[in-house]
Amino acid sequence: MNTVSIRRLDASKPGFEAELGKLLAWESVSDAQVATAVTEILSQVRSRGDAALIEYTNRFDRRNLQAAGEFCLGADELKQALERISPESRVALETAAARVRSYHEHQVQESWRYSEADGTVLGQQVTPMERVGIYVPGGKASYPSSVLMNAIPAKVAGVDLVAMVVPAPDGLLSDLVLAAAAIAGVDQVYTVGGAQAVAALAYGTETIPRVDKIVGPGNIYVATAKRAVFGQVAIDMIAGPSEILVICDGKTDPDWIAMDLLSQAEHDEQAQSVLLCPSADYLDAVEASLGKLLADLPREAIARQSLQDRGALIQVADIEQAIEVANRIAPEHLEVSVDNPEQYLPSIRHAGAIFLGRHTAEALGDYCAGPNHVLPTSGTARFSSPLGVYDFQKRSSIIYCSQQGADTLGSVASILAKGEGLEAHARSAEYRVTEKA
Repeated sequence: MNTVSIRRLDASKPGFEAELGKLLAWESVSDAQVATAVTEILSQVRSRGDAALIEYTNRFDRRNLQAAGEFCLGADELKQALERISPESRVALETAAARVRSYHEHQVQESWRYSEADGTVLGQQVTPMERVGIYVPGGKASYPSSVLMNAIPAKVAGVDLVAMVVPAPDGLLSDLVLAAAAIAGVDQVYTVGGAQAVAALAYGTETIPRVDKIVGPGNIYVATAKRAVFGQVAIDMIAGPSEILVICDGKTDPDWIAMDLLSQAEHDEQAQSVLLCPSADYLDAVEASLGKLLADLPREAIARQSLQDRGALIQVADIEQAIEVANRIAPEHLEVSVDNPEQYLPSIRHAGAIFLGRHTAEALGDYCAGPNHVLPTSGTARFSSPLGVYDFQKRSSIIYCSQQGADTLGSVASILAKGEGLEAHARSAEYRVTEKA
């Protein structure tokens, strides 16, 4: 019989909080050596533009680019990729894209304003960003879902230009990724990657326009570069390893839950899969299922290491305690595989995405359910949210004073400005105040 090594914890025993803290501990994205390399790359691309971008691309991706135009893909090339993929893949991509677009259309924020009694108008104007860059892993890796999840919300928001960078190591490009770009309406595609691509998007080069925001996943160099250029441009987040936390009452087929845990464990060795359940017997059953199902996975070694290093089966007193632990963890993905799961929804405070019911596999959210799969990790769901249309919209305050409103507000502002010792502020406000007889 196949076995799997995964830690067992009990939320009711002394010392659980300390054990949970060790389980959740994860070092951030960078180290000194990576940071030094990234700083040099950013500096060179910022100062030398396309020339540095080509040099780094040739070095790191084993390319032989001679001119900037060679890393640009046109609309025709995206369309050709769309024609090359299988009919089944095209239908799947188009179905997923339609669902993602439909969901995100509900997120669009509208401008608003209201008038006060004296005629003063206050409000908020909502406008899309002008240019957004999306980073997509490339080469042998194929993540068309990442293209859809990053590009479609930007297009729904009304972003003028969506530029995609995707590395092509050894000249390899995924037709699925390019087809997804065509379906999502990506405007420009550049076959460059790494920290050098982030630098090009953040600072602009002769060929690649500077963008207002960079979104999308990448390796440690990409994540470090995104962190370094934050402030020059906006970024979505610094993502940690993928996570799943499952709350189960012990009535769901243990094979289902085991495979849900494995669906995250196969991402990489640092991914985290955790199950909370009141039944020790059920935890035993899921552990047995993990051992059985793991053997048939192509990424068995990765998933096994993930479960051993960062996975856990945790016994809780009841579902209420499970939710308390879940809120403490603030997971990226939270499955609530219980009877009448909606009754627990008001108690769930911190989670990137919540999957309710026994039939809602987390993997559906990764690809085609509709909500975004770009989610907060490493406990950041306590204060951040999934990527959405709102991430590509800006809000400007509107203030339009009537004469009467300027009288009232000017007097108030003058008093407060003088209290702060800012006389010019006070006089500026007073100039608009009508003198009383």
